[in-house]
Amino acid sequence: KMSYNGPPIERNQDATVFVGDLDEQVDEALLWELMLQAGPVVNVHIPKDKLTQEHMGYGFVEFASEEDCDYAIKIMNMIKLYDKLIRVNKASRTNKTLDVGANLFVGNLDPDVDEKLLHDTFSAFGVLVNTPKIMRDPDTNLSRGFGFVNFDSFESSDAAIEAMNGRYLCNKPISVSYALKKDSKTERHGSEAERFLAAKKQALNKTNKIRPHTLFASAPGGLSQNNNKQHSQKRNLPPSNLPPPGMMPPGMMPPGMMPPGMMPPGMMPPGMMPPGMMPPGMMPPGMMPPGMPPQHQQNDNQQMNPQFAQFQQQQQQFAQFQQQQKDKQQTQSMDIQ
Repeated sequence: KMSYNGPPIERNQDATVFVGDLDEQVDEALLWELMLQAGPVVNVHIPKDKLTQEHMGYGFVEFASEEDCDYAIKIMNMIKLYDKLIRVNKASRTNKTLDVGANLFVGNLDPDVDEKLLHDTFSAFGVLVNTPKIMRDPDTNLSRGFGFVNFDSFESSDAAIEAMNGRYLCNKPISVSYALKKDSKTERHGSEAERFLAAKKQALNKTNKIRPHTLFASAPGGLSQNNNKQHSQKRNLPPSNLPPPGMMPPGMMPPGMMPPGMMPPGMMPPGMMPPGMMPPGMMPPGMMPPGMPPQHQQNDNQQMNPQFAQFQQQQQQFAQFQQQQKDKQQTQSMDIQ
C-alpha cells in the first residue's frame, strides 16, 4: 500500500533514507516510483513550506528492510533528476555526526570533471559525508580546476590520498591532499587532535557503520565472499561467484552436448560397426550371397559348366584385389600416425 500523504507516526529510521537536492518539480509520487527501483517502499514524505506549500528540496523514503535501504544508497546516490544530482544518505545519521574533519583538497582538475565523476571516483575508498564540491565561476559556471571531498573517517581519506595523488583523471594528473581549515591559511585537516576525536566519535557510532560501495575498488577491510553471498541471498540476487549469463560452470556441459571422447547412446565411433553387423560386401560365416548355391552345388556346377568355373575364378581374383587394397590403406594410415 502506497503512503505519501505525510510522515508516518512510527518510522523505521534504520530503513529510511534522506534524499536531498531535489528539484522543485519532484513530488512524492515521482520519488516513490524512483526509489521503487531499489526495493519495496513503505512511505515517502517530502516536507513542504506551510505558507507557500512548496517543498524544501529534500525528503525521506522508508523501505521495507535495512538491506533495501543500504542498496538504495549505493545505486541512487548522485543520480541526475531534472538536471540535478540528488543526494541519498542514511536518515538515521546526519552530516554533523559523520563529519570528522577528513576533508580533502583535489586540484588540477580537468574541465570535464564534474561532481558525479568526483563522487564515483572517491566513494570507492569510503563513505562520503556530502556531495563532492567543485568550485565554479559564478558567472559562467565553469570549473575553476579544484574541489573538495569529505570522508567520514581518516582511514578512507588516507587511502584516497595514497591511491589518487598524482593519478590521471580525464587526461590530467590530479593532486590530492588534506584541505586547509576554515579561517586558517596554514593549518590543514588530518592533525593528530582531529584523528583522536574522530576515533572517539567512531567508537560511539560503531554499530551504525555504513559500508562504501565497491563498484570501483575493494572497501577498506574487504568484503568476504560469504558476506557477499549472504547479502545476495537476502536480496534474491545471484551470488558473485556464479558465471555470467550464457556461460556454464567449470565441468558442466550445455544441454544436448556430450563431453569430449563420449558418444551419444546408440552411436558408434567412426570406422566401427555395431555388434552383429558386417561391413558392406561381406557376409557372416556360413552364409552365401543371395542367388548363390551352397558349396557342394558350386562344385557340381563348376564341373558341369566351364563358364561358371571361370566366373568363380574372377570372383576370387576380385576378392584378392579388394583385400590387397584394404591392406594397403591400413599400411598408409599406420605410417601417417
